[in-house]
Amino acid sequence: MVGPERPQFVLFGSSIVQFSFSNEGWGAVLAHIYARKADIILRGYSGWNSRRAVQILDQVFPKSTLAATILSYPHATGLGPHVPLSEYIENIRKIAIHLESLSEKTRVIFLTAPPVCEKQLRASLSGAVDMVRTNDSCRIYSEACLEVCRGMNLKAIDLWTAMQQVENWETVCLTDGVHFTAEGSKIVVKEILRVIKEANWEPSLHWKAMLTEFSEESPYDPVSEGKTVNVSEHDLIGDSQWE
Repeated sequence: MVGPERPQFVLFGSSIVQFSFSNEGWGAVLAHIYARKADIILRGYSGWNSRRAVQILDQVFPKSTLAATILSYPHATGLGPHVPLSEYIENIRKIAIHLESLSEKTRVIFLTAPPVCEKQLRASLSGAVDMVRTNDSCRIYSEACLEVCRGMNLKAIDLWTAMQQVENWETVCLTDGVHFTAEGSKIVVKEILRVIKEANWEPSLHWKAMLTEFSEESPYDPVSEGKTVNVSEHDLIGDSQWE
């Protein structure tokens, strides 16, 4: 463990999480936005489902864990990874109960199943597995996740609906029918930041409300026009778009 101690955001899920630091992914964007404010920790396991997630909760989130957690375990493709709806609902509930038991300061955001482009998905799988995931089944699982979160007073993001607001979302937001393009990841980030900003959490976890680490002025700061310039809060790579 390195210091100074910062808030931690744990991204926990399947391939949508594991791949979130590639292709200008949403995990990498969050890490940039929260630089010097919070640590973005990746716990993504490609091919996994909610059933396997429940089995390792104590290992990923031991009782000593204190972190904000963003979870994504969508409806899986194929007969092997497929989890029936009733079990999925129960698994989401178990995950939420475990996380809330860690600390009064633990914050949880669920991401619903995003939409899928079935044509792209069939092409990318090349008949390797039987098709179980359809866009309509993703809707059903997405609505189930939202319903569980409403019942438990938890934050949730309806990715299934949000992404389909984009014209030609199938190709603009998805690379292979399932995983996100850079544009798709931008939607995820904007939705996460919107929920965090609107949440009545104390302290706030929105990046604009958090202190920047070691942001005090220093004689070693860069010099411009004969004066030192504190660049710790500067918008270096378009941060203002995330306000």
